[in-house]
Amino acid sequence: MIGRLSGILIEKQPPQILLDVAGVGYEVHLPMTCFYHLPKEGEKTTLYTHFVVREDAQLLFGFNHKAERALFRELLKANGVGPKLGLAILSGMSADQFVQCVQHEDATSLVKLPGVGKKTAERLVLEMKDRLKDWGRDLFNPSSNELVLEMQNGPNVHDSAEDDAIAALVALGYKQAQAEKTVKSLRAPGKTSEVLIREALKSML
Repeated sequence: MIGRLSGILIEKQPPQILLDVAGVGYEVHLPMTCFYHLPKEGEKTTLYTHFVVREDAQLLFGFNHKAERALFRELLKANGVGPKLGLAILSGMSADQFVQCVQHEDATSLVKLPGVGKKTAERLVLEMKDRLKDWGRDLFNPSSNELVLEMQNGPNVHDSAEDDAIAALVALGYKQAQAEKTVKSLRAPGKTSEVLIREALKSML
């Protein structure tokens, strides 16, 4: 089991990064709410990880804090929730927001997430309410919509940022047409892919 990685952030391609740990490059999938907290490429970062082994792949999922990883693992215990859906859920809302939805039995907000239908949302609330009743808000990061992300400028940044944002949303489970429409409605000079993804996820909730 790989539980923690510390190394140099080589590449950021939402929702995946490449992390150099002692010369070995690890591909790690992160919820977007964790992705927003990453440092710039070339800087050191530490992630708590969850390792998933399947017949066709071995996947690493990364988180900034142990509590976020713990919540991801609780999600995987829920009926019908796999790593991809868990990643999508924690990309659409922060760990703190998800816990509040469960504690307040707010299935309506959960239904707005990709891959979460009415029955799945109700099942998540039912299965996880007791498990999450003692989880305090101080365990989690600030909500992603409170973060200020640095803008980047340069040739072709605008178009590539849009393409990267659309690709990330599709990877998280949103339909191609929905992703394209939402990102294009938010386009503006200087916006990075991370900003576009954050705003797109917020607008679709």
